[in-house]
This record gives sequence, structure tokens and C-alpha cells, in this order.
Amino acid sequence: MKQKILTHREKEIFEMLIQNKTTKEIASVLKISEKTVRNHISNAMQKLEVKGRASAVVELLRLGEIEI
Repeated sequence: MKQKILTHREKEIFEMLIQNKTTKEIASVLKISEKTVRNHISNAMQKLEVKGRASAVVELLRLGEIEI
């Protein structure tokens, strides 16, 4: 099983995703590129062994990594 601990930035991005922010809005707030946002999301999904952002959010909630 892969390590499931996300970086602070990965958690930060998923917390914004559950606030219904777009990749573009997240990039703007964090002052990083949209590609970097997508890379963080992709890395987090790999760590969580899930496919799709929604599945990642469900897994993060289940693990207590993020809250709604």
C-alpha cells in the first residue's frame, strides 16, 4: 500500500476543491500555475490509489485528512 499522507499543499488544494473552486481559481489564490495545481491533484490521487477527484475527496474525508 502506498503512503497516504498528503503534503500541506495537496491538502490545501483539495480543501479548495470541496469549496467548489476551479483549477484556475486555486492557481490564482495560491499564485501557482494551473498545471502545478493539476500535478498536485494527480500526485494526491496516486498516493490515495484512486481515480478521479471525487474519489480522492471521499478517501480524504474517510481518512480524516480534510473536513467539509
